[in-house]
Amino acid sequence: MSEVIITVRGEHELRVAPERATVRLSVALDGPEREAVAQRVLALAGPVRESIVSREDAGSVTAWTSQRLSVYAERPWNADGRRLAPVYRASIDFTATFADISELSLWATELSAEDGVALGGVDWHLTPETEREVEREVATQAVGVAVSRARAYAEALGLSTVIPLEIADRGLISAETAGFAPVAMRAAGAFDTAPAMEFQGEEITVSATVEGRFSAS
Repeated sequence: MSEVIITVRGEHELRVAPERATVRLSVALDGPEREAVAQRVLALAGPVRESIVSREDAGSVTAWTSQRLSVYAERPWNADGRRLAPVYRASIDFTATFADISELSLWATELSAEDGVALGGVDWHLTPETEREVEREVATQAVGVAVSRARAYAEALGLSTVIPLEIADRGLISAETAGFAPVAMRAAGAFDTAPAMEFQGEEITVSATVEGRFSAS
């Protein structure tokens, strides 16, 4: 039998426990006087910022951000369709990334009882080092799957020699061979986000898909 070109796809995925949690928090109040509302929010935001900094110093928070004070006005309508006096809303938004999930739970419990403090969603993720390591692992395993499939096809055809010609992320192999239609790639991790205020992160799925073209004889 003459040389046969075999084109296959290999996939692999891993589920990894999250290592970091980034929580979003807002300090916000409404009121009829702009200056009073702004000052009150600044006063409430001070202890929040201090609580984050103290945890950063202790090592449980790895990074955080704080936005500038934002103040805007709205003029609501009453039941008779008349515009009422302006209502001012002031807010300061924070994010904090925790390496210690138990400390995040304690911190969130403390702040949830504070006036004007609203906790938003939590984004679960890996450290950059772990992310690179896991992505390398799933890519390696995906290539192994592609090679195994190519060998299986070759053996089914009674061929014994399999030589790789191309290995690429899904959709990147050239379509020179008639009838070959590459499909879109999904080689990077697909990260799950846990529901807001749920402080036990869902496992993060990191997956890779590769395509390979082999010569079998």
